Amino acid sequence: MTAPRDEPLPWPVPSARFMLARLSHLVALGFGAGLARIAPGTVGTLWGWAAFVVIDALAAPGDFGWAVIIAAALLLGWWAATATARRTGIADPGFVVIDEIVAIWLVLWVAAPQGLLGQAVCFGLFRLFDAAKPGPVAWADQAFKGSGWRGGWGVMFDDLVAAFCTLLVVALWRFVWGG
Repeated sequence: MTAPRDEPLPWPVPSARFMLARLSHLVALGFGAGLARIAPGTVGTLWGWAAFVVIDALAAPGDFGWAVIIAAALLLGWWAATATARRTGIADPGFVVIDEIVAIWLVLWVAAPQGLLGQAVCFGLFRLFDAAKPGPVAWADQAFKGSGWRGGWGVMFDDLVAAFCTLLVVALWRFVWGG
């Protein structure tokens, strides 16, 4: 079942068919991570973490490469989130996980080098900030509500602020304890 082109979808979580219908949906849903029925944001973050490890190991992009990858993914994610939100009629669909993917890439890249435990701590902190939305993350979540490009940016922006908060905690930890 597919909805007409400009009408909202009649279901809260899309199907694989919806995801594969458009490139924007495929990107926004994190190539399937957003189809998770339980905690799609956490699944998207896990997928992003795994993708980061694989890309870093196989391509070894270095700092400039990661900067380009993350910048391109941010722009692509903004477009995909905007298009998917418009198509579904939901301002910030929970099944759009490209925002978590880009944000965890940013966290893991800036906080590097670190081992598996350090990455797990970054994952946990990021999920805490993204889900609980304390202070600046809550502000960012409300700052760009709406439709169109502004709303698509809002989908991405609160996760970038959660990433910043995560990196701030990591930086303070390293400064205080030298870790």
